[in-house]
Amino acid sequence: SKTGDNKNQWEQRDGDNVKGSYTLKEADGTTRVVDYHADGHHGFNAVVKKLGQANHAGAYGGHGYGHGYGHGYGYGHGYGHATSYAKVKLH
Repeated sequence: SKTGDNKNQWEQRDGDNVKGSYTLKEADGTTRVVDYHADGHHGFNAVVKKLGQANHAGAYGGHGYGHGYGHGYGYGHGYGHATSYAKVKLH
């Protein structure tokens, strides 16, 4: 890509329903995977996963495991105008 990112993406549309996914190789060596769908009833929803181990050492040499859950809010623009509510789950 022009930005030098290592990524893949696909998207499928059926009327007002959209679903897709993208992966992005992060600078720390992990891979971010985002699966999403959007429709006129539920708005935009995404599930975000982080795969792999980060390639940076901790400040004190420790190891850890994290699991998080978050909500995001945003605005979407399609054919005309729309606002949407986004639920984002981090795994």
